[in-house]
Amino acid sequence: MVRMPSLTLGIEEEYQIIDPETRELKSYIQQFLEKGRVVLRDQIKPEFMQSQVEVGSHICQNIQEVRQEIIRLRRLVSQLAREHGLVIAAAGTHPFSSWETQEITAFDRYYGLAEDLQGVGRRLLIFGMHVHVGIEDKELLIDVMNQARYFVPHILALSTSSPFWAGRDTGLKSYRSIVFEMLPRTGLPPAFQSWADYQDFVDTLIQTGCIDDPTKIWWDIRPHPKFPTLEFRIADICTKVEEAVTVAALFQAVVAKLVKLRMQNQSWRHYRHHLITENKWRAVRYGIQGKLIDFGKRAEVPLPDLIDELVELLDDVVDELGSRREVENVYTILKEGTSADRQLETYRRTGDLKAVVDQIVAETHEGWE
Repeated sequence: MVRMPSLTLGIEEEYQIIDPETRELKSYIQQFLEKGRVVLRDQIKPEFMQSQVEVGSHICQNIQEVRQEIIRLRRLVSQLAREHGLVIAAAGTHPFSSWETQEITAFDRYYGLAEDLQGVGRRLLIFGMHVHVGIEDKELLIDVMNQARYFVPHILALSTSSPFWAGRDTGLKSYRSIVFEMLPRTGLPPAFQSWADYQDFVDTLIQTGCIDDPTKIWWDIRPHPKFPTLEFRIADICTKVEEAVTVAALFQAVVAKLVKLRMQNQSWRHYRHHLITENKWRAVRYGIQGKLIDFGKRAEVPLPDLIDELVELLDDVVDELGSRREVENVYTILKEGTSADRQLETYRRTGDLKAVVDQIVAETHEGWE
């Protein structure tokens, strides 16, 4: 008998550390950690580059707690940055700082990754948002992961915030996704028949020396190696708090809907991996201005129409989750554009990438400062 899981939420965000004078990224994580761990304890962590800082929320029971946690963490890290004459920003890539000038964080894990990944790893100057949804039953978690793969390109399109790379307009809305997929064990996961099937895959990678632990499986959606959660890793970090809350609400609602279908002895259709990957590319390239494939209709459909259908699909779970307002905020995103759209508009208007950085910083603090 299938029971509704806890559907608790956890959020991780990766922020840029920026010098407000030059607008360049600043390698400063060591100093951040010294003071930050007094205030945030284990909620603040280093990332691969010293110009990155990662925070993780407490376990949240609902989407309102998620909003409170994101605001609290952004406020505390922002205050910490200001004490050092710096600012933080939330975007999937920095508009012009080069990966070649960044310093790797002085931890054995990151030195090991740099040695393993070489030039590919050195380019990891990217910033994401991870959403954990609590699913305690491992078999159910695998079943939901298989089905949820279909929806993640749609939500990626709503989160896009990385149109620039090393001072260039890439022509993509999520260049972060391209950089990350240079790594092994990234992208969309394959479908698994069961938890045992998944565990056998992990064991094979460990036994053959591919990885030493499952934390080095970096799929867009994965069973978390330590927590009883399904971890959605596909999203660019959202610049505005309300965008981040909406993305988290959508992931939670998708999980709730798929579990509800399972409880009714139904399921979402499984689509081929390479078809879903095609939709991911379209989300990366065009964001909300693009068309994704409706595989049932065998037709291209504008992303806003597919989002409208998704909201309708989730209608019977959002009230129980208490997230109707947050889910329906997708219409604000569709109307006003994603962070990537706004960054590009600022650049077209000013021709100045420093103005784009200023906009990102301002929007990162919007609504709570």
